[in-house]
Amino acid sequence: MRIIAGSARGARIDAPDGRDTRPTLDRVRENLFNMLQTRITGSRVLDLFAGSGALSLEAVSRGADFAVLVDSSRKAQQVIQANVKKLKFEPSTRLISQDWRDAVRRLKAEGESFDLIFLDPPYAMRDLEQVFCSLTDLMAPDAWVILEHEAKADDIRTDERFRPVKERSWGYCGVTIYEWGERQ
Repeated sequence: MRIIAGSARGARIDAPDGRDTRPTLDRVRENLFNMLQTRITGSRVLDLFAGSGALSLEAVSRGADFAVLVDSSRKAQQVIQANVKKLKFEPSTRLISQDWRDAVRRLKAEGESFDLIFLDPPYAMRDLEQVFCSLTDLMAPDAWVILEHEAKADDIRTDERFRPVKERSWGYCGVTIYEWGERQ
């Protein structure tokens, strides 16, 4: 894997070994970030289920101010730390080594707010209503939640107050971008 664009363009990054993590393919990230391009510069990013950190590290490379990466896997945490160090992104990132629920509670207690929230849970995790519900207090005005999922998955449950803004798929991978439906 590599960083596609920005200050770290072309830099190779690693992914955790094994089948527990499914890294976002370069072509998927490139297309996704083309969809996000006007929202990245100056943004604050939350990356739940971060895996390798590829999504949030790509965002920082492209001008995001700060990214918080969350993963409960020890292997993923080690890879994220190595990728952050390799890219020299320590001042622009923070790793939280916790389950997503504990991390969200912690970030809420700290008064954090994010413009872009990446969700890349295991594809088998179809009921995401609790995850989406937990994000509302962390969302800046006009924030987007970007969900990576199995393409053509029609049984994913989210909080009905979120509405899809954009949807795309590339091979087996799909991405849906949501906004908070009650915000105008």
